Amino acid sequence: SGLLMRLQTSAPTIRTLSSSNSFSQNLPSCLWKLGRLNHVAIAVPDLEKAQSLYKDVLGAQVSETVALPEHGVYTVFVELGNTKLELLHPLGEKSPIASFLQKNKTGGMHHICIEVDDIKAAMTELKKKKIRILSEEPKIGAHGKPVIFLHPKDCHGVLVELEQA
Repeated sequence: SGLLMRLQTSAPTIRTLSSSNSFSQNLPSCLWKLGRLNHVAIAVPDLEKAQSLYKDVLGAQVSETVALPEHGVYTVFVELGNTKLELLHPLGEKSPIASFLQKNKTGGMHHICIEVDDIKAAMTELKKKKIRILSEEPKIGAHGKPVIFLHPKDCHGVLVELEQA
């Protein structure tokens, strides 16, 4: 639990810096706002082993496994106080996580999820700014809220999920 404690105690420092006015002065006015980091998703080849690491070794609160057939994944959430980790494991042959794990045998970071206050306005504005969205319409995500994914090639190599807050 030492690692988790260090992660949690360093968070207020990061939050203080990120809420500083110096970053927001040059932002263009927007019809929608980015919110907090909801989770970081990690693709894992062995879900039970990953659950055990976070629960038994690191002492985190770990949810039950939930199947999301429409997304082709099993999900488990690890509570970290100010955010979560989402453990992803393939469900079915057409799972995007199965193809990710074929390229990354030991697993790894899959995506980050950031909350937005208006997902439809975000989609409209992002399309105008030539950011590719991986679906025509939002899908219902693991938290029961609308989500979209932004193309990693438009986001510096990171798959970004936006979730309606």
